[in-house]
Amino acid sequence: MIRSVPGRTKAMELNDDVRKLADAANFATLTTLGRDGEPQSGLVWVGIDDGSLFVNTQVDRAKYRNVERNDRVSLVIIDADDPYHYAEVRGTATAVTGPDARRTIDDLSRKYTGEQYPEDQITAERVMLKITPTRQRVYS
Repeated sequence: MIRSVPGRTKAMELNDDVRKLADAANFATLTTLGRDGEPQSGLVWVGIDDGSLFVNTQVDRAKYRNVERNDRVSLVIIDADDPYHYAEVRGTATAVTGPDARRTIDDLSRKYTGEQYPEDQITAERVMLKITPTRQRVYS
């Protein structure tokens, strides 16, 4: 079953089903567009901060550089208990650095591992990519 929320170009509130998937410790795949327009996808932790979906990365990673050039993204969140239940969210990403970025990597680490993010794993400035949805579809 596919449930779609209309609005391909306007920003919209998060769908309740998308919110439930993002609130749980479900992995997601973030797709950004590279310099040459080719899609680049990677497995990420996902969360919700102040009503917005977000992922966290470092400023020296491709996903951040790609978003700085072209803010269009797609995020697929897969239910860990039922991989046939998932959501696709298309939209735009906004980079947030500073204390919020550092706080949210710790929040995500506690959610997915039960521990604070290891300090020795931070090799560059952290950045939170806040995703503003323009299209949401939930599959089950």
